[in-house]
Amino acid sequence: MTRSIRPLAHPIPTQVDDRRHLRTLPHRTLAGAGCLLFVGFVSLFASLAPADEHTSPTLLADVVIQRADQLAAIDSDNKAITLFTTTIGPALGLKDAAGALGAKRLPSKIVNELRLAELSESVSDLMGQLATWQFADSVGHHTDRSSTATSLPAGRQEWLRTRATSESLSDLLSLSHENRTTEAADGQPHQRDTQLLLLAQRTAFEASRRATKAWWDIQGWKDRIRQAKGLARLCGTWQWTIHNHQNHGEQKAVVMFPPAGHISATAATPAETIVLGDAIYLRWEQNGHIQEDSLLFVKDDAKIEGSFVNNTGGWGSITGKRTAACQP
Repeated sequence: MTRSIRPLAHPIPTQVDDRRHLRTLPHRTLAGAGCLLFVGFVSLFASLAPADEHTSPTLLADVVIQRADQLAAIDSDNKAITLFTTTIGPALGLKDAAGALGAKRLPSKIVNELRLAELSESVSDLMGQLATWQFADSVGHHTDRSSTATSLPAGRQEWLRTRATSESLSDLLSLSHENRTTEAADGQPHQRDTQLLLLAQRTAFEASRRATKAWWDIQGWKDRIRQAKGLARLCGTWQWTIHNHQNHGEQKAVVMFPPAGHISATAATPAETIVLGDAIYLRWEQNGHIQEDSLLFVKDDAKIEGSFVNNTGGWGSITGKRTAACQP
């Protein structure tokens, strides 16, 4: 988003540089109007958000143990996606993602809108980390660690190496092969067993960390779709009228929202933009100046209305009308 003039309606002291100061400024106007503004926005934000099931990435460890045999059978992305849509996804509280990937004969427009190619890649990464985690865990708990590690079929080894992208996994497989060779030569079956155990534990830890990251990425998939749709609605040029009740001043500004992925190198851009349904939240930060705008789409997205509050005690209304469509 860009403005043709300064993004803040009024000058703000530079000593205030974060949201905590905004909450505790001694200005009575900001405290009163600001609280009402944010309570209203948060209430609307919550009402538009879907009911969230109780899910957590802590479920990952349970799935690795409970679904060990199924994870141990994966050797391709296709098998990984199938297992996720039928079993693993629902078990991890990712039912919507599993349902979307498991749907058949979706129109290409819907596939693109749901970003299913991106989601499929994230799911394959998650399943690769879970399979690596399960494998490393089995090596760590098996009495004959070298045999367990070297018993992997070549196809599964290759898929794990590709999806895990883990140096520890490669080291674990290499050391296991060395152990088997050494045991055959000198008859010492437990040589380097401690090294294998440490590598297995490190591999499992790395896989658990990456699986957690992948879980959060998939869990936020719907939010990214909503945000993208909201930003597309906001894209374009707007004429804003800003009225500050602090000094009864009025200011006009041309505000431009570029398409997603485009950032102006010269004009100001919000530090944070959230669009959820008809609700718009903008946070501006510039040299310690902070302003927050809470707005709504009206008139079939032709206009916006709302309020602003800043950290000098300024507060008031914002009205805007679209003057030009989204331009690439």
